[in-house]
Amino acid sequence: MFSIPGKQAVSMTPAAVKQISRLMERDGRHGLRIGVKKGGCAGMEYTMDYVDTADPNDEMVEQDGARVMIAPMAQMFLFGTEIDYETSLLESGFKFRNPNVTDACGCGESIKFKDVSELEAERQGDA
Repeated sequence: MFSIPGKQAVSMTPAAVKQISRLMERDGRHGLRIGVKKGGCAGMEYTMDYVDTADPNDEMVEQDGARVMIAPMAQMFLFGTEIDYETSLLESGFKFRNPNVTDACGCGESIKFKDVSELEAERQGDA
């Protein structure tokens, strides 16, 4: 796992905690798994899926009843990310404030990350 002792991999705003808890309760789910996959115009996209059981390789973050699991392949890319839930007149959805992103497309759905070696070097500096 890609972690720093004593520091959570991701954080959630109160709005995100409320929405994740609501989804967990409404659908009787264990939590949400977040990850990244190749795609979009900038190269990568975030993923979110319901989870019924935790995978032992996932990094689990719990905050005020909300539970998020981070897929193993995504941990280094998501470390330090703040998850928010925003509602506007036109749309509602989760937003990721990720310090590891170097570029994003205009719609904000597709992102590009720092080089893997750069991410590893930064994390070792935090340890």
